[in-house]
Formats: sequence, C-alpha cells, structure tokens
Amino acid sequence: MKKLTKGVLVLLMLLLVSSVTAQDAAAAKPAPVSIALTEDGAEMSEAYQDAVLTVNDGVHSIVQEGVAKKNEDGKVEFLNDSRFWISNVFMMFSAVLVFIMHLGFCTLEVGFCRAKNSVNIIFKNFSIVAMATLVYALMGFNIMYPGDDWIVNKFMGFCGFGVDPSAVTASVAYNSGYTYWTDFLFQAMFAAATGSIVSGAVCERIKIGSFLLFSILFTGIIYPIVGSWGWGGGFLSDWGFHDLAGSGLVHATGGAGALAGAIALGPRLGKYVNGKTFAIMGHNMPVAAIGAFLLWFGWFGFNGGSQLNANPTGTSGIMVMTLLASCAGVAAAMIVSWVMTGKPDLSMVLNGALAGLVGITAGADIIGPMNSVITGAVAGVIVVLAVNLLDKLKIDDPVGAIPVHLFCGVWGVIATGIFGEGASLGAQIKAAACIVVFAFVCAFVLFTIIKLTIGLRVSEEEELEGLDLGEHDMEAYSGFQIFTNM
Repeated sequence: MKKLTKGVLVLLMLLLVSSVTAQDAAAAKPAPVSIALTEDGAEMSEAYQDAVLTVNDGVHSIVQEGVAKKNEDGKVEFLNDSRFWISNVFMMFSAVLVFIMHLGFCTLEVGFCRAKNSVNIIFKNFSIVAMATLVYALMGFNIMYPGDDWIVNKFMGFCGFGVDPSAVTASVAYNSGYTYWTDFLFQAMFAAATGSIVSGAVCERIKIGSFLLFSILFTGIIYPIVGSWGWGGGFLSDWGFHDLAGSGLVHATGGAGALAGAIALGPRLGKYVNGKTFAIMGHNMPVAAIGAFLLWFGWFGFNGGSQLNANPTGTSGIMVMTLLASCAGVAAAMIVSWVMTGKPDLSMVLNGALAGLVGITAGADIIGPMNSVITGAVAGVIVVLAVNLLDKLKIDDPVGAIPVHLFCGVWGVIATGIFGEGASLGAQIKAAACIVVFAFVCAFVLFTIIKLTIGLRVSEEEELEGLDLGEHDMEAYSGFQIFTNM
C-alpha cells in the first residue's frame, strides 16, 4: 500500500509539473489568430466580429473588435458592450454554481454511507476537483475541443497540451460572447463532475490510490473524447444529436463508468448473503439531504449556463424546465417507492430529485413545460425501479449513482428525441448507445488493468474496520462509538 501511495503521489506531481510546463510552452506560441464568430449560424453584430487574439504584457488576452481595444499604454480595455459583459459574467457565475455541486456530491455520498468511511469519501471528492481540473487543463480541454485537429476523423482529436487562448483551435471558435478563460472554467467543472459520479458507486471498498489513478484517466481522456463527439464538432453533432448540458455526454458517461467500477469491484461485504439482499443504511440522512439540495441548487447553473449566453428568455426558460422536471421526479419517486415498500423513503425522494434533473438536462432548452414534467416524472419512476434491478443483479451501488446518472441520463437523451422540438429520436437513441458502450468498455478496461497491476479493492479486514482508519489513519467522528462490523 505504501508503494502504491508513493506511486500515485509521484504521478500527481508529474501531472502538476506537466500542466505548468505545457502552459509555459503554450505561452511561447506566436499570436495572433483571427476567428469569425457567429451565433446560431447567423452573423453577429460588428461588436462581436473579427475576434483577434493578442498578447498583453506576456499574457494572452482575447481582444474582440468593438468589444475591447488597446489604450495608449498598450493595455487592453473592454468597451461598454453589455451583451459581452453580461454573458461572460453569467457564464462565470454558472461555473461557480457547478463548482458548488461537488460539495453536494460529497455530502450526499457521506450521508448515504457509513460513518467509518466518511474521511475517505471526503478525500476522494475533494481530490477529484483538483486532479480533474489539472489533467483537463493539461490535455482534456484540447481533446474535447480539437477544432480541425482530428486524429481519427470526428472521433478523436487533439490540438496540443495546456490551456492557451492563442492556439488556432482555441475554443473561442465554439462560442460567442465570453472569453476563453470563462469557457475553460465552465467546462473543467463538468469534467470534475464526471469523476464525482463514479465515486458514489465504488465507495466503501476501493483503494484511494487506485481510484485517483482511474479518475485522472477517465476525466482527462475518456470523458473529453465522448464530449468531443457532441460539443466539439464530432460525429454525433453531424447526426443531429442534441444534448444541452449532458444527460448523455456527462451523466450517462459517468454512470457507465460507475457501472463498470461496481462490477469490477464487486459488492460490499454483507450486502448480498445467501441469495438475500441486506440494506446497509447510511449514517447521516440530514447530511445527505444537504447534499441533494446543493446539487439541486447548482443544477440551475449546470443547465442554465449551458445555453452559453445570458439571453433572458432562453436562460429563464431552461431554469423553469429544470425546476419542473426535478419536482416531478421527487413526486414520482415518492409515490412509487411508498407504494412498493409501504413506507415513505427519504433516500428515494432525494434521488428522485436528481433523477428528474438528469432527465431534463439534455433537452431543457427545447422541451416545453408539461413535457418537462413528464420527463422528470418518468425519471423518478426509473430511478426507483433501477435501484431494485441492480439489487436483483447483485450490483452494489451505495448511493444510487448508476440509476440516477446512467439510467436517467439515457432516458434524458431519448426524451429529448420524443419531446424536443426539432430533435431526431433515431439520432438520440444511436448517440446514447454509442456513449454508454464506449464509456463502459473503456472504464471497465481501466478498472481491470488497475485491478491486475496495483490492486483495486481494500482488504476484508480494512473494509470491516473502515477506510478512514485503514486508508487514512484518521477518524471523522473522533470520540464517538463506531461499529466496525457494519
């Protein structure tokens, strides 16, 4: 275990050094490059045309004609173009809301799991944000948005290491009305969220070093490849695939990775014994509820920001559809689980909200109010039935990440084809299949390689004692009595 920990630490240090080195190398690239900006295929106003990349005191800055100019001292000054300013600030605010969702992932997972594993869960979720952001800056961003630099036509591309707004294929070519840095900030938070999804399905029995290694590869390579298919001009976009904020590209991808991890690891000790399923209760439902509320709160930025501008009609409509679907998910999950078990289940209600949110994420911009309610309600039913299905298959998912993100993510993609204005059902179904198969196979291969080389699962003794002591030699609740045989 000590060798594994040292190896992972060395890898993380190399990743950090590589990010800095790549940034320094990028800074030496020549500028400028001109990119014509359009919005919905139409020419924009003069204030947004002829985007020019320039260097200001050694720092690359985006200067848009009519939006910014150099003053007499050579400094860059932005002009009073309200659309640019408002959209850019709105996008940055949305990115912060998505960042807050990682606290939601963390507290939801902590509450749904046992006290003896709390430190381990917090450590994982906190580290994911840092590791995913670094590796996304190093290469993930430029895999996801390769411009014309496709290695395998419309399937995988790469336009160089490091974040650099002077690159010919800088993601300004994909957006309008906000800076390159804002674009990276927003997209990096999505990459980190994909890793957080996997965390919930593999908790309470995975080695911390092995998990971090998987997360670096999954968020830095696998997710960006899938994302490039739809948002980076890949083959799914050529099919007419529509996924506003990632029911498929983010949630189904993360859910498929979660399924691969749960299968590769096997169930927790005591979960399935002699053909029977035993519930392993979470230790802190109030904390889990806080996590669900934080995710719900952050989702308004997750979906609303994905319009990529601050158009008032569009953003307000997306947020209302998001709210309606999540509320319908709560109601449907509450009713179905209550009928099935005879008791109102808080965990199902919390996951019902998340199910509705995942379900509407693909089509919140093109699905109407009543159909948003239907989409969320169906997602609420799916999450309850999927939890029971996984137990029948003896696939252990402590927090319900697979039902919420995989099952409801796929439903969200399909629902967009059914209810979304102008969306193709055939294209949506084919896209969902491609995303799930590719993400699952890649994740399963990664988990298997890690399992056969450095090991994936902690020892039985460590699992019974708790990963807080076994992996970290720490306790979340020092002085409290913790039962290690549960």
